[in-house]
Amino acid sequence: MNMDEKKIMIDVDHVTIRFNLASQKVDNIKEYLIKLVKRELMFQEFLAVKDVSFQVRAGEAWGLIGTNGSGKSTMLKAMSGILKPYQGSIKVNGSVAPLIELGAGFDPELSARENIFLNGCVLGHSEKFMQEHFEEIVEFAELEKFLDSPLKNFSSGMRARLGFSVATMVKPDILIVDEILAVGDYKFRKKCEKRMTEMLSGGTTLLYVSHSIDEVKRLCDHALWIDKGEAKMIGEAKTVCDAYMAEMKKS
Repeated sequence: MNMDEKKIMIDVDHVTIRFNLASQKVDNIKEYLIKLVKRELMFQEFLAVKDVSFQVRAGEAWGLIGTNGSGKSTMLKAMSGILKPYQGSIKVNGSVAPLIELGAGFDPELSARENIFLNGCVLGHSEKFMQEHFEEIVEFAELEKFLDSPLKNFSSGMRARLGFSVATMVKPDILIVDEILAVGDYKFRKKCEKRMTEMLSGGTTLLYVSHSIDEVKRLCDHALWIDKGEAKMIGEAKTVCDAYMAEMKKS
């Protein structure tokens, strides 16, 4: 089967994502509500993503690269269904496991044990299913000694390990990962890379945001370079990454 015959998993069609930024300072909720009722609130339009189009096919691994604030994470949130486009459309075919914000789907007051079941529920798994995979999750996350500790006592790296372990316990059709692995130690990042590579070999489609261009080159076959919300370059990962690094060296 050639590339054109592979199923389209994500179709991003002329997507623009808009945010309204408050253009005036409001000191408290009372003042905010008064201005809201009087229609005196002023907003400034900010386009985080501007008319971006691309297609992701089954089994492909896409890296999204660009400087901070370029729109990479916003694009991932839109593909995860967290944000709705202001213009254009995004069609997603298949199950999605998003690893976007550290701690999403977790309760800091609950123990790691309780959070495993809570996060599994958020991802649509039954309690029975989570019980069957519980040991596998704990072993991968390397948190056996901390199962009954509240999550608020965990480091950001420990929370990332737990989140990644739960999200990748089953093979989703699409795995979306946004930079959260950067908080983990080198050994665990390598462990995560290995699992993502195995998932890709098994047919999972990957969307990956990382500031490590070497990681993107290793893991991804395609890349999207976003600059100030616009798609500056789309294509083969090494070509796009090399062009991005050449541009960064100029600035």
